[in-house]
Amino acid sequence: MHDSTYGLWILVAFNSAIFILFAFSFFKPKSGRDWRSFGAFSAFLVALFTEMYGFPLTIYFLSGWLQSNYPSVDWFAHDSGHLLEMLFGWRGNPHFGPFHLLSFGLIGGGFILLSAAWRVLYQAQKGGALATEGPYARIRHPQYVGFVLIMLGFLVQWPTILTLAMFPILLLMYWRLSLREEREALAEFGERYRQYAARVPRFFPKFRTLVSAKPGR
Repeated sequence: MHDSTYGLWILVAFNSAIFILFAFSFFKPKSGRDWRSFGAFSAFLVALFTEMYGFPLTIYFLSGWLQSNYPSVDWFAHDSGHLLEMLFGWRGNPHFGPFHLLSFGLIGGGFILLSAAWRVLYQAQKGGALATEGPYARIRHPQYVGFVLIMLGFLVQWPTILTLAMFPILLLMYWRLSLREEREALAEFGERYRQYAARVPRFFPKFRTLVSAKPGR
């Protein structure tokens, strides 16, 4: 094992803290439900960075198969943790590989969506209104979609057994939380929310809405 590339627990703590605080600045959890969703997302990040800089559990678990099928790769070098680049034969710097670049787009898009959704939601909650502008004009739960995009981006960049196992559990959790939020919104706003829900999809925007929607709506 390359001692210089793993066992860097300070980097585990530093990167976990930076991304968690960055997400916190966009999401700003208030209710117990908010804290549960944010806590699950934070646990995903800690598990990810633990394998990225601390202990490469996935590499150890798959080391026999990896070494047999890809004998030319030093699987305990840090860059080899970019499994998709390695498995698909990318021989350049993995930080400039196609999957790594895709991950940047997903992660960046997720944070942008979180930020845009929070501004709209904050103004709506302050006025006791229903959030229907900005990202909420395209999908009903943009903050959960933002979290999922960020997690998906990290999975593409640095897939691990633990985070792959956590991902569907978190998807189910966010889906259940979204249903609970909708029941509460229906109880509070009644017919107005029913009409909004009939017009705006839950998680996946309609293509014609994306094309025709005016910026800032």
